[in-house]
Amino acid sequence: MAEQTAPPQPTAGPGALGPAGEKPDAAVVRDALGVGIAVGLSGFAFGVTSAGSGLTLLQTCALSLLVFTGASQFALVGALAAGGNPYTAAAGAFFLGVRNAFYGLRLSQLLALPRALRPFAAQWVIDETTAVTLPQPTRRAARIGFTVTGLTLYTLWNLTTLIGALGAKALGDTDAWGLDAAGPAVFLALLAPMLKSTTERVTAGLAVLLALGLLPVLPAGAPVLVSALAAPAVLFLSGRGRTTDKTVTEDPTLGEGR
Repeated sequence: MAEQTAPPQPTAGPGALGPAGEKPDAAVVRDALGVGIAVGLSGFAFGVTSAGSGLTLLQTCALSLLVFTGASQFALVGALAAGGNPYTAAAGAFFLGVRNAFYGLRLSQLLALPRALRPFAAQWVIDETTAVTLPQPTRRAARIGFTVTGLTLYTLWNLTTLIGALGAKALGDTDAWGLDAAGPAVFLALLAPMLKSTTERVTAGLAVLLALGLLPVLPAGAPVLVSALAAPAVLFLSGRGRTTDKTVTEDPTLGEGR
């Protein structure tokens, strides 16, 4: 009999999963740094936009240090720059920030951090850290991804916010640069890959249509609040659709040609 030899095993690449689905720490750090640096640099756009909307240097930096959720920050200063009511602007920013609470519910189970660290980690529960943490195959990888992304992004975002606010005067008319679109563009780029089901895509599309359609007729900041109605509307319609399908399936008299 011919001697049997085992087929050669493929050599794992630098980003391949290791034993038991583990991902090399270096690969996790690389991905986390990529997201943290790319998004962190857009803090410059926020600093410029905030200064252009009339906020002081201290107010601008305080928003990045304490709020630290890009979409909410851009929504607030954008509404203020458009002459919106401060309370409406704050309400729109708060609504956008609420999504982080839902991220926290999932991340708390995945990371399982010690109780003493949770209040500090909560400051870093944002779109970017969630996007890096959730796909990780192990708890160790998830913790590394969350920590590196959060630390990198928090540091760069606040540093570039300061630079942007200080350099706003040198840029002249900040509206002409269109830097206020940088934050929403980054947010959409992170959100789009997460919309996997038809319901999610329809909800997002309807929210965009509501916000853009009402932008010319409602005060600044209000269209964001109204766009929240997209979620219950789509859930209601999809629920009615499932009920109708169930009725058609279960009713034995349907389809008998009577």
